[in-house]
Amino acid sequence: MDSTIVLILLQDGLLNGAIYALLGLALVLVFAVTRVIFIPQGEFVTFGALTLAFLVNGQVPGTVHLLLIMGGLVFLLELGCAIRAKVFSGLWRTALWALALPAALYYCLPLVLQKDTSLWLQVIFSMALVVPMGPMIYRLVYQRVAEASVLVLLITSVAVHFALTGLGLVFFGAEGWRTPPFMTGQVELLGMTWSAQTLFVLAAAAILIGALWVFFGGTLYGRALRATAVNRRGARLVGISTLMSGRITFTLAAAIGTLSGMLIAPVTTIYYDTGFLIGLKGFVAAIVGGLASYPLTAAGAIFVGILEAFSSFWASSYKEVIVFTFIIPVLLWRSFGVRPVDDED
Repeated sequence: MDSTIVLILLQDGLLNGAIYALLGLALVLVFAVTRVIFIPQGEFVTFGALTLAFLVNGQVPGTVHLLLIMGGLVFLLELGCAIRAKVFSGLWRTALWALALPAALYYCLPLVLQKDTSLWLQVIFSMALVVPMGPMIYRLVYQRVAEASVLVLLITSVAVHFALTGLGLVFFGAEGWRTPPFMTGQVELLGMTWSAQTLFVLAAAAILIGALWVFFGGTLYGRALRATAVNRRGARLVGISTLMSGRITFTLAAAIGTLSGMLIAPVTTIYYDTGFLIGLKGFVAAIVGGLASYPLTAAGAIFVGILEAFSSFWASSYKEVIVFTFIIPVLLWRSFGVRPVDDED
């Protein structure tokens, strides 16, 4: 192995590590606020990438119909709750984002499918189709068991993962897709030749992480999420709605997963079930951070990406085994400092 190969593998490792860092941070965020180990995070990677791929190729993505179905179910559920409680004041808000938004996107779809539509507009439209599914899934599934134990929430996440994987097969089919790169060409930087797409992914990941840092440190909703993550009971006592925190958290997780899928789709063929494996590597990074530390999660993700890149060169048949075996010493290391705590703690 010469220096050229090492530099190429490092670039691949940094590219994958940036994606795993985003997914790991989303997993840590969801767990900290809602105590949910969000296994379906990878499905948003798949939905985002395949939605964009369908739009680029002039086909109707299945997420258009899936969003309509999920929005209708959310509205019916809210309507039933309003009838039982005889309180209809907030029902119009649900109708606005669960019915009106999917319908508007459905009727705007022919404009986006035109051949001269820019890639960036298709990216925005794909985000608008997939991101609302995050709070919808929270409302349909997790809100009803929000106070359950972590084990029950984990079992629920496994069920949601299998359901979304099946829906991905139904609405997208078994064929793999790629999207065109956001940037083409080569760039000379730091004495190395970098792919422009790699630099774009790294820059996008850095900007998104910075935006999350600003959101949590400089906005009211971000501070509310931080308070809920630190102490759910204390947050409720000071008037912070844990339901609102859950919806915002799942919206952010869906946005991060969708954007991650679009970033990685130009370099990796995406199938209906590809997101699970990608999300699982983000989960390994989250375990490195103890499902609590954002910096350790980001560092662990970069290491996982580099480990995967070099493993694919030396032993491509065993690269997944090597990556997931890494979680064993991490768990052993974490077990030395563990102490029994209640769910609320």
